[in-house]
Amino acid sequence: MEDWAASAAGTLSVMQAISDDKMNAAIVEGHNSLGWLAWHLVSTAGAFGRFAGLNIPSIERGAPVPATMAEIVSQYEAVIAAYASEGSKLTDASMTEEIDTFVGKTPRGKFLRKLIDHQTHHRGQMTVLLRQAGLKVPGVLGPTREMQTQN
Repeated sequence: MEDWAASAAGTLSVMQAISDDKMNAAIVEGHNSLGWLAWHLVSTAGAFGRFAGLNIPSIERGAPVPATMAEIVSQYEAVIAAYASEGSKLTDASMTEEIDTFVGKTPRGKFLRKLIDHQTHHRGQMTVLLRQAGLKVPGVLGPTREMQTQN
């Protein structure tokens, strides 16, 4: 849960850096946009939580990307709060229990680690797109180049 909280805080900072006018920015036309990636992370965090037996807010599969980043950020903040609340239900023993997931039976802890790894993967994509879109890249795991040159 500590790993999730740290990862989610970094992801939230990336989402908050996306302006509404840049939500459709993608590496090339037809690829995942900043807005789509952010919404996808909200969606998958809810789905993974449900598979893990946690009460995490979820969105309907295929739900359209909201029109504003404020809506996406609000939904993601609700997901973060739910994981913080629900995480207290998890024990060392429950993390080793096998659960039914979309990839078959998996230990709960391993499955939740996949959520963090999945989020990290897409957050990395988003930071590249932020820079290409001319937006400020937040320092998630350390200072960005821009932060280093400001001193």
